[in-house]
Amino acid sequence: MSARLNVCFAFLAIILMYILPAHADDYHAPAWLPGGDMQTLYPFLFIAAPKVAYRRERWELPDGDFLDLDWVDSPASAPLVMLFHGLEGNSRGFYSLALMDAIKQRGWRGVVVHFRGCSGEPNRLPRAYFASDSADIGYILNRLRSTNEGMPMYATGVSLGGNALLKWLGEQGENAVGVIDAAVAVSAPVDLTATGHNLDKGFNRYFYTANFLRTLKKKALQKLDAYPTLYDRKKIEAISTLYEFDDQVTAPLHGYKGADDYWRRASSKPGLINIALPTLLINARDDPFMPGDALPTPDQVSRSVTLDFPAQGGHVGFPTGPFPGRINWLPTRVLGFFDSTH
Repeated sequence: MSARLNVCFAFLAIILMYILPAHADDYHAPAWLPGGDMQTLYPFLFIAAPKVAYRRERWELPDGDFLDLDWVDSPASAPLVMLFHGLEGNSRGFYSLALMDAIKQRGWRGVVVHFRGCSGEPNRLPRAYFASDSADIGYILNRLRSTNEGMPMYATGVSLGGNALLKWLGEQGENAVGVIDAAVAVSAPVDLTATGHNLDKGFNRYFYTANFLRTLKKKALQKLDAYPTLYDRKKIEAISTLYEFDDQVTAPLHGYKGADDYWRRASSKPGLINIALPTLLINARDDPFMPGDALPTPDQVSRSVTLDFPAQGGHVGFPTGPFPGRINWLPTRVLGFFDSTH
């Protein structure tokens, strides 16, 4: 009898799975927009992002460099959400605008923190930004906390910014509690070796990587105007892969032995087990940047970490709805998670 009951309950569970509505947080890609590449590129190229009026603030840093922050203002008592952008991103990217608009609509405060050299003006020092720049992340978060005592404060990191944020969270462990209240990382390349090699082959190399290198190489060459002996100009001009760029520029500028050492030590994945505050990881399994089999498993993260790995969505894409589509799922998911933590 018990065996028959078990079969009946299993059959009922399958029926309910199909007839009950999906959880509101679940992501479902539009049927008219299949595949990770399309779901990555279409929101970037074709979905109109909301208009956001920013207030820019410049921070002078103790080392003589500077950071530019773009603010969405609301009453000082409102919760604050910080956004750390992706590789070569800024406050005008579609995901930045979508999140900041959603924050403004609910009466919260938001700020997009530009990494060094990403706000439209070259930074001053012979360094740039990189995927494990946890020292800058920590400085930014602690400085913001010092001027927002007692206020809810949340951090979001996208792609490279997500890895940097997770790296800081893993390094800090319990010490991060009280600095921020919760965090979300979106499409973070937590395994930089898998991501880097994936971006250096096939379509990825000749589209995504070529697009990144167009501005990365330009910035690297501009550095030679102020620091002529930093590296070899002809070698930089000949770079055609992310591996070469990180090996010749990113790694030596930031204290790594080369690309392999940088990708291994800068990856946030090993530290996810140490995260001590509520943290959500959102990664599509069809992300063209990082292979799905490189995503962390539940046993590789702490109990404070929630994994949300939908089958589709692309890299920081997650478009929804009928044609021409919307980009509201990601801001809703991010802010909904923050709501759930207090």
